[in-house]
Amino acid sequence: MPDTPQLLMFIAAGWLLNLTPGPDVLYIVSNALKSGVRAGIAAALGIVSGCFVHVFAAALGVSALLATSATAFTVLKWIGAAYLVWMGVKLLFAQGGGSSIVAADAAKTHQPADLRRIYRRGFLTNVLNPKVALFFLAFVPQFIAPGTPDKVTAFLLLGLLFNLNSLPINFGYAWLAGWAAGRVSAVQRTMHWMDRAAGAMFVGFGLKLAMSDNPSR
Repeated sequence: MPDTPQLLMFIAAGWLLNLTPGPDVLYIVSNALKSGVRAGIAAALGIVSGCFVHVFAAALGVSALLATSATAFTVLKWIGAAYLVWMGVKLLFAQGGGSSIVAADAAKTHQPADLRRIYRRGFLTNVLNPKVALFFLAFVPQFIAPGTPDKVTAFLLLGLLFNLNSLPINFGYAWLAGWAAGRVSAVQRTMHWMDRAAGAMFVGFGLKLAMSDNPSR
């Protein structure tokens, strides 16, 4: 596990990344606006459940990676670094167009919710998204100390922490959906600046990953 400063940085980074508007946030907010807070919470639980699948899969991938050649590590390292930098640049230049979806849903009246269907759709949307797996594989290992004896367990614990930390934020988005319905312009401005902050963070993590050495050494 990382030391205390690294762990605090991991928690703060996780909160900021979860605060950043994206497909998951829009799915939670749109369901909460259409069908109430319970629907938003069901959407959040489905999304987080899907993330757990990727954490376990990525942990096994890290284990296999550290057991193979340095060349395999280098290839994956550069793929992960390029992905993080690409995501960061995309967020830095985002126009905040997702707010139009929130605005459209805000104009609708509440509709009866099938909570199981909402949960299932959130779960499958994340499980079937390879970008989520690539994110965990690129992001989490940076916070595992090189001398950690059991890196797979450390990866699983950090992934668990990341997902549990996301729950208050995702639930908060569900609870705030009603507030956002009448204040779309304020939400749009907030999304704009969170995009920029998260974009800079992604670029920084991507550059850090590109300059890292094989942790198995």
